[in-house]
Amino acid sequence: MESNKSLQRVALIASIISGFITPFMVSSTNIVLPAMARDFELNAVETGWVVTSYILSSAIFLVPFGRLSDIVGRKKIFTIGIFLFSIFTLAIASIPTNSSILLTLRFLQGMGSAMIFGTGITILLSVFPPDKRGKVLGINVSSVYLGLAIGPFAGGILSQHFTWRSIFFITAILSFMLTVFVFSKLKGEWADAKGEDFDFIGSILYGISLLALMRGFSMIPNLFGFFLIVTGIILFVAFALYELRQTHPVLNFKIFRDNLTYSLATTSALINYSATFGVSFLLSLYLQTVKAMSPLQAGTIMLIQPIFQTILSPFTGRLADKREPQSIASFGMALTAFGLFLFIFLNRDTSIAFIIATLALLGTGFAFFSSPNTTAAMNSVEKKYYGVASSFLGTMRLLGQMFSMAIAMTVFSLIMHQRKISPEYSDLFLKSSKTIFIIFAILCFFGVFLKTGKYKNNAKK
Repeated sequence: MESNKSLQRVALIASIISGFITPFMVSSTNIVLPAMARDFELNAVETGWVVTSYILSSAIFLVPFGRLSDIVGRKKIFTIGIFLFSIFTLAIASIPTNSSILLTLRFLQGMGSAMIFGTGITILLSVFPPDKRGKVLGINVSSVYLGLAIGPFAGGILSQHFTWRSIFFITAILSFMLTVFVFSKLKGEWADAKGEDFDFIGSILYGISLLALMRGFSMIPNLFGFFLIVTGIILFVAFALYELRQTHPVLNFKIFRDNLTYSLATTSALINYSATFGVSFLLSLYLQTVKAMSPLQAGTIMLIQPIFQTILSPFTGRLADKREPQSIASFGMALTAFGLFLFIFLNRDTSIAFIIATLALLGTGFAFFSSPNTTAAMNSVEKKYYGVASSFLGTMRLLGQMFSMAIAMTVFSLIMHQRKISPEYSDLFLKSSKTIFIIFAILCFFGVFLKTGKYKNNAKK
């Protein structure tokens, strides 16, 4: 029993640290985007790709590596992922000002992140009993939000007193330390699908379809961009049809098709992240470009949203164990939609107090949505599907993040064209931001009215 408790403790520590590192990397990178754009001479769309290449890679590799971890071992993929993440993070900190190399390394960094993200939660589910799931997932979610909260603040301090590269150096060191900890302390292995075939063809179709879609969105209004979008849709349909015929598919669509609660929870995650992920990207640029704030000042203000998420998530997680989690998640979606609606009115004269209050509202809304929605999703599936269910839910989140940036980049392409985001083009930037926030708010309002269906709990089956 003591050995089992020790294993649970080590797994939870590893989950907390890994859950902190990856969102810390994302949020701290957002705050230093203007500095990176200056060093690498990036235009508005290219600046967006610094974020998007990372997300796109994570989305492409999350499900394949999640499936591979079920076959060869979750700890093995988790450990390799942390190590690769640290290597590519260190490489970004050391490279010369070459934009092609930067975007390539960000893509590879996202691949390492997918290996971490796709296995961390499933390891927790493998070592903890169902009656402790809510508490454990709540702690994990809090670590994610803590990374999001500290990232902009720490990124602002480090960028102001050193350079943006210091953020990547520190993250690489933390990742190396975690690699050693997991390798030496996390005993055991979990490979519930050992001996089954890995679907290479499905994985390739899946990755190419997402790549074509994302690249197409970034090239609009260029005609070739529309061609890539159509190609991506066709390839994804082909992928889905192919997977339905496979004995051991890389993505089991049946778990999505045959479980209403799970399908609605994952769809809600897709909508919510599509409507919210681009907010930090836009506000970072707004505060530094329009309000002429330093990275430290901007990072301090952007602390508000994740702080509210960090504080409230354990409470909403416990609440989801006592009441219907889908109803709580819908309430959170409504609060988020209202916050996005308020940001439509962002302009040169918008007060900092208004921005802080709206960020607090968004943080509250997201806390009420995220943990209860995850609980609803994971409690609706049988134990033998934990790995598949967790990876697919994670994919929906990442796809949402990817689509959020695609929306932002498409609007920038249509309004700003190839102009750089700078004070002289601030009017165009504000026009773009207003349009993006309108789209985000509409998406989130739609999510509020998404029918929830009848909640079911299959966690103990």
